[in-house]
Amino acid sequence: YVALVSFLLDGTSNGSDSKKLRVEDRVGDAPPSRVLHIRKLPNEVSETEVIALGLPFGKVTNILTLKGKNQAFLELSTEEAAITMVNYYSAVTPHVRNVPVFIQYSNHKELKTDNANQSTPSSGSSDGTLTSPSSPVLRIIIDNMFYPVTLDVLQQIFSKFGTVMKIITFTKNNQFQALLQYNDAGSAQQAKVALDGQNIYNACCTLRIDYSKLVNLNVKYNNDKSRDYTRPELPAGDGQPAVDPSMAAAFSKDSNSLLGKIPGISLFLSFSFCVFVGVYGDVQRVKILYNKKDSALIQMADLNQAQLAMSHLNGQKMYSKIIRVTMSKHQTVQLPRDGLDDQGLTKDFTNSPLHRFKKPGSKNFQNIFPPSATLHLSNIPQDITEDDLRVLFTNSGGTVKAFKFFQDRKMALIQLSTVEEAIQCLIDLHNYNMGDNHHLRVSFSKSTI
Repeated sequence: YVALVSFLLDGTSNGSDSKKLRVEDRVGDAPPSRVLHIRKLPNEVSETEVIALGLPFGKVTNILTLKGKNQAFLELSTEEAAITMVNYYSAVTPHVRNVPVFIQYSNHKELKTDNANQSTPSSGSSDGTLTSPSSPVLRIIIDNMFYPVTLDVLQQIFSKFGTVMKIITFTKNNQFQALLQYNDAGSAQQAKVALDGQNIYNACCTLRIDYSKLVNLNVKYNNDKSRDYTRPELPAGDGQPAVDPSMAAAFSKDSNSLLGKIPGISLFLSFSFCVFVGVYGDVQRVKILYNKKDSALIQMADLNQAQLAMSHLNGQKMYSKIIRVTMSKHQTVQLPRDGLDDQGLTKDFTNSPLHRFKKPGSKNFQNIFPPSATLHLSNIPQDITEDDLRVLFTNSGGTVKAFKFFQDRKMALIQLSTVEEAIQCLIDLHNYNMGDNHHLRVSFSKSTI
């Protein structure tokens, strides 16, 4: 009973962290630069762990770790990305292996490294450059493959680092493997540095990536085992369905923007999904996908609720982006194993107070309607006025077009300017504490005012 929800998030987190990052001399000594200086890293930290700090903000174009000094230099593709990263980590303390680290601008506009000796300290002014591999083709092996990894999953993950041209999948020595070709060798290098050793799903499907000796892949068929995104007209072969041409065209585009923008936002997204999807059933668990943080697996209480959510939510807008909902192949969302930190990507809502359908035969089952601009409010305290509610919804970003109290004033209808505004207000204000243990109940209405 798991639904797969995908959408693209462009917003920024307004969350705060009580432990503010101290960035010594960040503004005074060094102006903004796309090369950042990271200090107080744990011993034996890997490049992948350092790169993970920067990936949510844009492409990481270079890295230099200073072994023995617990420091690193990280170069992003643009100065704007570096500024966003520093600003974010000024409010939310970054951690690597549960150790707080410190990030500031460096004095270098570009990071040049000597690849042969990254273990020695460098001022960043070396004449050496990061050499690119000669091949744009990667060989990918997937270990601990407890969940199926499709060709499309690989495309979605690897397209964050450049334009994926071709993919061939096969099984060798009882292991699922793939050859993946980018349009340039630099993108292949970016993907290898960022993804080698990462898990596609929690604690499984580990990517082992190396460069292939091939420089070009010859794809004869577009099916579930191979695909050439530059030639959507290729036959399916072996009776396999060919990919839809429009889908192939969409997949061939660089989709770096799909990368989750803000780390730590998974709790916020999980809560939002729980409230919004919870209009149509009781959400049990939410898992934001590690390598595709614009997507989530959402487990409902039963199949009927999952189907209700899919039918009502697919195509709606949330945070200015269209939501796509499909049924997942998974029957449950697995919780992380004890002692395993999955960065807060998986949340258990089994006993959530947000559940609307806990009681068998609940009247809420009779009041399930598609998203609309008009919301039904209930459990309103007697001393709450129309103006109070108008201000509450306006402060949540809504434009109130109309309002109507029911006769007993315990319920009301409120009409916003758009369905998207109504969705946002429902997420923000359902279960809102109005005082005296009155929690506002918000749902979509079948009526208009």
